[in-house]
Amino acid sequence: MANHHELANFIWQIADLLRGPYRPPQYERVMLPMTVLRRFDCVLAPTKEKVLREYEKRKGGRLNDEALDKFLSKAAGQRFHNHSPLTFEKLKGDPDNIDKHLASYINGFSANVRRIFEYFEFTNEIERMREANLLYLVVSKFCDLDLHPDHVSNYDMGLLFENLIRRFNELANETAGDHFTPRDVIGLMVNLLFIHDDDLLARPGTVRKLLDPTCGTGGMLAEAQRYLHEHHAEAQLWVFGQDYNKRAFAVAASDLLIKGRENSEVRFGDSLTDDQFSADKLDYFLANPPFGVDWKKQAKEIEAEHEKQGFGGRFGAGLPRVNDGALLFLQHMVSKFEPVQPDQRKHGSRLAIVFNGSPLFTGGAGSGESDIRKWIIENDWLEAVVAMPEQMFYNTGIGTYIWIVTNRKEKRRRDKIQLVDAREFYVPMRRSLGDKRRKFGEGTDGEPDQISDLVRLYARFADGDQSKVFDNTDFGYTRVTVDRPLRLKFQITDARRAVFLDAHPHLKDDLAAIHRALGGAPHLAWSETWGDIALLLKKRKSAWAAPERKLFRATFTETDPAAEPVRAFGVHALACSREPAKAGTPNYEPDAQLRDFENMPLKENIDEYFRREVLPHVPDAWMDRTKDKVGYEINFNRHFYRYEAPRPLEAIDADLKQSEEKFMRLLNEVTA
Repeated sequence: MANHHELANFIWQIADLLRGPYRPPQYERVMLPMTVLRRFDCVLAPTKEKVLREYEKRKGGRLNDEALDKFLSKAAGQRFHNHSPLTFEKLKGDPDNIDKHLASYINGFSANVRRIFEYFEFTNEIERMREANLLYLVVSKFCDLDLHPDHVSNYDMGLLFENLIRRFNELANETAGDHFTPRDVIGLMVNLLFIHDDDLLARPGTVRKLLDPTCGTGGMLAEAQRYLHEHHAEAQLWVFGQDYNKRAFAVAASDLLIKGRENSEVRFGDSLTDDQFSADKLDYFLANPPFGVDWKKQAKEIEAEHEKQGFGGRFGAGLPRVNDGALLFLQHMVSKFEPVQPDQRKHGSRLAIVFNGSPLFTGGAGSGESDIRKWIIENDWLEAVVAMPEQMFYNTGIGTYIWIVTNRKEKRRRDKIQLVDAREFYVPMRRSLGDKRRKFGEGTDGEPDQISDLVRLYARFADGDQSKVFDNTDFGYTRVTVDRPLRLKFQITDARRAVFLDAHPHLKDDLAAIHRALGGAPHLAWSETWGDIALLLKKRKSAWAAPERKLFRATFTETDPAAEPVRAFGVHALACSREPAKAGTPNYEPDAQLRDFENMPLKENIDEYFRREVLPHVPDAWMDRTKDKVGYEINFNRHFYRYEAPRPLEAIDADLKQSEEKFMRLLNEVTA
């Protein structure tokens, strides 16, 4: 078998021929479809003559195109065929017309392959290479590339695509994570996905369905099928995928065709706005949605579904902020969960999804993110979160997390969530691939078998240094509004009087009367002061409108911590009445500037918590329980915090002195 690194290097050498007419970030427009085309050519080579004979026999007959495709594909022994007499070798026979011949060769494929090349938009590239006199040279070079399955396995073919896409994305400075996930990460996800299902998958004739709504080039689908084939050969796994990237979709679709995966399919489209599997319920889900990708372009459709359909649609739980749509994909998949009805052979669903840290804690109580977490946890669907090492992905070095979500937890896991700290489970890679410098050890070449270790750790479901088990409610809290009284000082000054009379000159006499009665000294009890003013105005038979009263208070008062609290009169503190506050309301008007919020654990009694944690520090505070909000967050670091003693000052001083000496040496070299 050929090494996928060597094959990728060979193709990369061919790509260098494009330099000039193409910029390096544009190489993928040619290299990916040419690689796929060469793979198809090699796969079909053994049955080429048989297909041509069948085509000559049946062309021009009564069969429509679809029926003819089926006959010819059967002759090819694949789910596709090519009835053109041309091959890659024959294409070289007429250099002057190679563009026409290549287009004819592609048109000779069955409809499913032609569709793939439409998504590659390869016709444009054929013309572009012809104009640059590169087409013949590129085709000739690909003739030297043997991609027959006997030489390159389906597994290595998938790795080859991943290698090429990573290189192209690095050149374009794009997000490689939009397209694929490293195989070692997928390996852990797949193991955790199927961990509890040995008995279920061992039943003869078992058929299960799996969906990846952000499938990219199809790596997760391929790995899931490989795992099931190795561990449960008697079970069938039908895989389905969807992706909005045309070239990634084309690669995934071609991979399924080459593998001959019947009852499996990849469809094109944006899963969030164009769900190609809207009516389906599936058993398993795998996904690595792009990290931190906004959904502004899809906002109109998503918000409409959320508002009009609620929980009857996919996004009833809430909408995350527009700059990170990761949790939308989680809701999308949960909406397709199979119910748990064993008597009808419905055993529920499980999913594994990769997130960055943001979905764990972003957004306070009442936010879209928190409401989604609340929905997942209170329905007892979140089984576990696994923290992976940094530098595990090609396009980013940040920490990432695997969420396991299911509606059929084991009995012992009900109302529990397991956190697994796998951040130290890695081995350094011999050769970095983009930002990927670490991987899970696979138990070969002297490496530890870290995936197996993590699976065992997960299965034990016990507390330890790398695993902790919590109640669902441990991650919930009530966000309580804590108010403190408004304290106002009243004082009439010349400057303030001028401001007030500029707005309401008709109140000049009333203001003069108030000034005579109260003087210009400060008053630290606004409630009593206003009561006196209200009685004075009543005697003068002067009724002020609400805007006048509001401006009076705003002009002649200011907050002062030494002042008395402002009592809450009736429904409004400005009312010309000494009516006490209604029963159940605070005795004082709250100061909005001093308002605070306290997150109180769900397991705590709120009144006791308030007396213990708040009142000792702010004795005049009270809670406004009408504004309570329940939120959920998972602060992973808090639960796995390890204290590290600071370095001794002597060591720090030594390092600083060494750096200073090095700097002075360099400076002297420059100035010498």
